[in-house]
Amino acid sequence: MRSVRVQAPARLHLGFLDLNGGLNRRFGSIGLAIDAFATVVEVRKAASLIVRGPERERSIRLALRFAESLELDCAFELTIAEAIPAHAGLGSGTQLALAISSALRRSAGLPLDPPADARLLDRGSRSGVGAALFERGGLVVDAGRGPGTEMPPVIAHLPFPPDWRVLLLLDPRLKGAHGEQERRAFDALPEFPEPVAAEICRRLVMQILPGAAERDFAAFGEGVAKIQERLGDHFAAAQGGGRFTSAVVGRVAKRLQECGARGVGQSSWGATGFAFAADPDEAAFLARRGRECDEAVETRIASALSRGAEITEIAEV
Repeated sequence: MRSVRVQAPARLHLGFLDLNGGLNRRFGSIGLAIDAFATVVEVRKAASLIVRGPERERSIRLALRFAESLELDCAFELTIAEAIPAHAGLGSGTQLALAISSALRRSAGLPLDPPADARLLDRGSRSGVGAALFERGGLVVDAGRGPGTEMPPVIAHLPFPPDWRVLLLLDPRLKGAHGEQERRAFDALPEFPEPVAAEICRRLVMQILPGAAERDFAAFGEGVAKIQERLGDHFAAAQGGGRFTSAVVGRVAKRLQECGARGVGQSSWGATGFAFAADPDEAAFLARRGRECDEAVETRIASALSRGAEITEIAEV
């Protein structure tokens, strides 16, 4: 007997590139794998389907859909040992789906194929960074969707400077838009200005990517912050009128910015906010300032991950 264990990292969504779509491609995303949260699943053979742990109902649907699509035996035990918080902007849905599909593939002796599994399980409809970060970690950029796109292609992948830290600002009382609510919100947004999309792409190529490559913290932080400002203003009508879904997260983010944090923003629809620090000492200082500002917001220090999901086979007696 053996079991398969998959640990998939949480991710930050640092912004869309082009919501205008005037060049026949839309979306495009920037993503970063982080170590603050993870989804951990374990699969072993059983007499019938057994599913345990958090996110149980969603996990049952994902496991059955995947197993039936690949004509796999559904007699297995699936344990969700740990789960990324749902609808917090940390990539929980994609990482859960790919962790389950990868565990079932490895258990059945099949080759791994996260992009194909993401398509099968309806992940990556707008962003491809979730599947890319599951595979490789680091800092990733996808090129969005064109007329024939199945999964947004990865066009950049860089390691993240190991000394830099991420401040996560969590409001557990709120959930970001998802599902039908998210689709309605996108449909109701005004047309995205083409000049703003051009600015975002310029800041990606001339600040964010070279900033990470050359460890230029100021350039990286300014690029992320400016993109977040432009996107936050565009999405404000769909998230209570501000750049942040959570008003208290917004207040703490502003305080951290005043204290020297760079690259302040919100991941996806939130409610998680983020800020970057140049080293562990600065991160500890900013975390203290954040907790002093509002104790209702949980402030965590995270590091980027340069690897994707870890898959382990465990022999059992």
